[in-house]
Amino acid sequence: MTERADILRQLGEQGSPWDVLVIGGGASGLGAAVESAARGYRTLLVERVDFAKGTSSRSTKLVHGGVRYLEQMNFTLVLDALRERGHMLRNAPHLVHDLSFVVPAYSKLSLAYYGAGLKVYERLSGRHSFGRSKFLSRERTLQLLPAISREGLRGGVLYHDGQFDDARYAISLLRTFQDLGGTAINYVEATGLLQRNGKTIGISARDTEDDSFFDLLAKVVVNASGANTESVLSMDSAEHKAVLAVSQGTHFVLPGAFLQGKTALMIPKTSDGRVLFAIPWHGSTLIGTTDEPVDHASEEPRALPKEKSFLLDHIARYFGRRPAAGEIQSVWSGQRPLVRSGAGKTSQLSRDHRVLVSASGLVTITGGKWTTYRRMGQDTIDRAAEVASLATSPSRTVELKLHGWMEPHPESTSEWELVYGTDAALMHQLSAGHPELNELLHPLLPYRRREVVWAARYEMARTVEDVLARRTHALFLNARATIEATPSVVRLLAGELKRSEEWMKQDLERFLTVARRYIYAEE
Repeated sequence: MTERADILRQLGEQGSPWDVLVIGGGASGLGAAVESAARGYRTLLVERVDFAKGTSSRSTKLVHGGVRYLEQMNFTLVLDALRERGHMLRNAPHLVHDLSFVVPAYSKLSLAYYGAGLKVYERLSGRHSFGRSKFLSRERTLQLLPAISREGLRGGVLYHDGQFDDARYAISLLRTFQDLGGTAINYVEATGLLQRNGKTIGISARDTEDDSFFDLLAKVVVNASGANTESVLSMDSAEHKAVLAVSQGTHFVLPGAFLQGKTALMIPKTSDGRVLFAIPWHGSTLIGTTDEPVDHASEEPRALPKEKSFLLDHIARYFGRRPAAGEIQSVWSGQRPLVRSGAGKTSQLSRDHRVLVSASGLVTITGGKWTTYRRMGQDTIDRAAEVASLATSPSRTVELKLHGWMEPHPESTSEWELVYGTDAALMHQLSAGHPELNELLHPLLPYRRREVVWAARYEMARTVEDVLARRTHALFLNARATIEATPSVVRLLAGELKRSEEWMKQDLERFLTVARRYIYAEE
């Protein structure tokens, strides 16, 4: 893996403009960067914090067409997403897998309605189907969802969708981009756009680690900054028209005993018009999400009191009791960059994406959802190539296997390590002569010390948060256990990055300030 100092040196010695420069290292930015590099374009991606720091590591961990969009009659979005879901499973089977869902029905009418809708959903998936939907008796529904509220239950409908690891998928995209010859760097912020004769020709950038500044030239710049899209558009024009409506979604992580099984629960319509999921996740139960409009984007969004109440009320309704504060292992929120329209509620806004080209030639990709990231990247680079008059090259990502591609093996001993694919064997070699690296970070977490070393050496992790929130999902899975594990992780990471005692102290405190917010607190 190329060292960060070498990448920065390469950027400082830039001899000719990049073909494509992407701002943003989330799903849309990484998708566009992989698309660009796969076409043979010389591509650079800069991320002001860490890859997948924002929305892209805070999803409900689902690869899905979107059942609720059928009710909105958005068949185009559902069809596109179902098709892309199939591509994701084929191209990254180490990261994406089938998951069975049950929709409980508490009336005969709802049983028929949901059954018909999910049959349409199944048929729309065509050859990309993950499995057949079917009606369930009351008894069979309770077998699959033993913890579900029984009063008034009439039966259920079983259907199939996809589950994935969002942050690890983003890292796999990063490694794929690098395998294709692309250059990526985190903790480099775009501070302004360089323009000549009214055309965007690059960016002014700042290395946030040492506060140095430099310019980066490119034939076309892509704004893929997610919930921060408006800030980059403001660099282009102070009078730009607002294009985003930012929506926040919050999740709880509870003990696995709440779900008691390997089948997920889907509530197709809650009081705010959203779908609510309860999903098995690394031995725990992931419940979410909400949909609340917020005034502005935040790097570390915090759950609103109304979101907490909403989740607690629905958990009590469908599981028969409210969890105690100590049972909530982690609470976290993400923000969705939705394309602004005349709709009232953010839950009613389309999850379609939009590619915009400003008068200066800045290309902006916004909206969309994780499942359609590849198609978003394809559409973005189609437009970027036109703007920059790049040599015509067709998309090559539909069947592009991602870094680490490997068919999962049932005999694998670690559910977590499946996400490394073929890299798992290489990572194990780190602890071959160092048995201490095989030790768990914490008895309540599935991650081992060697994963910290691997993240620093091969996955561009620069801080404890990078390791514990995105290279692993420790913080999202169990905040208290993660806080207890942090001191040993800081020491291990500092050794790898050759950091000082002062850096260790500062990074530890920075992370603990963030991590404490993931512990549930009564308002």
